[in-house]
Amino acid sequence: MRTIEFTDTEFMIAQGARLIDDGKTIFVGWGIPQVVAMLAQKLYVPNVTQLFEFGAIGPQSVLPFVRGTMGGPQNTFRSLQWLNMNWAFSYSATGYMDYGMLGALQVDPYGNINSTYLGGTFANPERRFAGSGGGNQVASHCWKTIIVIRHEGRRFVPKVDFITSPGYLDGPGAREKAGLPRGTGPHRVVTSKALFGFDGESRKMTLLSVLRGVSVEEVVKDMAFRPLLAPEIGEIPPPTDEELRVLREEIDPDRFIIRGAKMYAIA
Repeated sequence: MRTIEFTDTEFMIAQGARLIDDGKTIFVGWGIPQVVAMLAQKLYVPNVTQLFEFGAIGPQSVLPFVRGTMGGPQNTFRSLQWLNMNWAFSYSATGYMDYGMLGALQVDPYGNINSTYLGGTFANPERRFAGSGGGNQVASHCWKTIIVIRHEGRRFVPKVDFITSPGYLDGPGAREKAGLPRGTGPHRVVTSKALFGFDGESRKMTLLSVLRGVSVEEVVKDMAFRPLLAPEIGEIPPPTDEELRVLREEIDPDRFIIRGAKMYAIA
C-alpha cells in the first residue's frame, strides 16, 4: 500500500471523468466541468461528443486548458459543427444530450442549483455571481445532469437562495408539472468527499459512496441537511497515477483549475 497525495479539485475531476459512458453526448459547463470532459475523453471515453453553449459541437480538446475561455480556439478545434447558442440549446431541448455537467454555488436536497446570488434578495443580494449562462438549459433538458461541487456545509443547504437551474424542484412530479421532460433531471452530485445520487421515489439526494478513508459521518456532518443513505455505501478510490499525470502534465500544467486543498488516501 502507498499513500497518494492529491487536491480536492483533482479528486472531483477524476470522479466526474469516470461517470461518463463512451459514445454519449455531454453538454459541458464552464470551468471544472470543462476539465472533467477533457480528462474523460483523454482516458476513458474517446468517442464522447462534447457540446458547448456557444454552439461548438464535437470539438477535439486542445491541451493545455486555458483558464477563462469558453468560445476560444481551444474549445472549437475540429468541431463537427459550429453554430450558435440557439442551436446548441435546441439539441438539448430535442433530447440529444445524454449528460450535462455543471458547477454550483449551492445545491439543495432535490438537486436545485443556485449560481446567481447569496444572501439578501434577488434585487438586493449580499453577493451576486454570474448566474445561469447555459446552466438552466442544461439542467432542464439533459437526460442526466451531473453537479460538481466542493463538499462544504455552506454549499449543501436545505433551501437554495435562488433556483438558477432546476433539479427536482420540490419533489416527485414537480419537474413534469413545470413542463420539463419526463426522465430528465439531476443524476449525480460529485463532491470533494463523496458521490451522491437521487432516490427514485422521493427524489431526495442519496449518499452512494465516499472517498477511501473518509467515514459516512464525516461526509454528513459537513452538510446543512441530512441526505438519504444508500443501503450499501461504496468506496471511491483516490485519483490514479495516470489521472494525476494527465491532469498535471497535459491538461492543466499551470494549476489554474486543479489546485486546492491537499488530501491523502491509500491507493
